[in-house]
Formats: sequence, structure tokens, C-alpha cells
Amino acid sequence: MDLKSKIRQIPNWPIEGVNFKDITTLLEDKLVFHELIDQMCRQFEDKQIDKLVAIDARGFLLASAMAYKLGTGLCIVRKKGKLPCQTIKASYQKEYGPDTLTLHHDTIKPGEKILLVDDLIATGGTLLATIQLVEKLAGEIVGINVIIDLPFLGGSRKLNKYDLKWLVSYDSE
Repeated sequence: MDLKSKIRQIPNWPIEGVNFKDITTLLEDKLVFHELIDQMCRQFEDKQIDKLVAIDARGFLLASAMAYKLGTGLCIVRKKGKLPCQTIKASYQKEYGPDTLTLHHDTIKPGEKILLVDDLIATGGTLLATIQLVEKLAGEIVGINVIIDLPFLGGSRKLNKYDLKWLVSYDSE
């Protein structure tokens, strides 16, 4: 199935000059959603994975279905102030400005095998901050799995030391 043809693009959103890639169209159709999750899981089915780390917010939608299918646990990375227990944090610069991510301080045990899941790689800031959080808790990152790579923004180059997989790539805005 050609997932790229199912992704809606919204010009000049959320700011002028950005061509937003809207993945909600992949979630609306049950056949497309099943195929999406199957394809994402196939990319890492040969790896031992203890937990998936889902990145706020679209990563939650993907990782929860993937964790169920792969038989793993699930941890969530949220924006600052959204998790109720003691957290660790990492700040980063994203394409629209600074942000801070948090993770519960006890959600990953040392040595656990971790797969990061999000919808898209742009500048790589969100994933790099998430990597900092996982490594601070001594988790072992076995891979990074996303739907979309935007290589012209440089994020995937910053993550080349990890087993990075995506399903769709856009070479330009």
C-alpha cells in the first residue's frame, strides 16, 4: 500500500512556509491504519524490545497499537507539566521554538531495550531530547521508528548512529 498517497498536506500551517504532513488521514481508514501499524512493526520484529517510548502526541497513537502487536510495554514522553509523577526533563530547540520534554523517572529500568516511536523526523530535536531522557535512565535504544522523514531539515542525519527507520520520505517542502 502506498502510504504516502494517503497523507494529507496542508500548506502554510502552522506557520507561513511550512507544508504540514497530516497523518490523521492514515488513522481514519481501518485498512490503512492496520497496514501502517503492520509496516512499522515489521521494521523491528526481529529485535528484542522491552518497551516502546511514545513521543507526545502523535507517537502515542502509533506506539500503543505497536506495543500491543509486538507484546511490549509502553512509556510516554510528554511536554513539561503533563506527567503526574516525578520526572526527568530535556529541553531542545524545535523548528518553531524551544520546548521541554519529560519522562517519569522510574518508567525505564537500566538495560531495558527501547524502541522510540513518533510520527515524523524534521530537525531531530524531539528525538534527540527523548534519547537523552532514555539514556539518562540507562535504557538501551535499539531503534527509532517513524512514519515520515524530512531529510532536507537534517534531523535524520543527526540520528544516523541509531537504527532509524521510516516509511515515507519527502525530499523537499
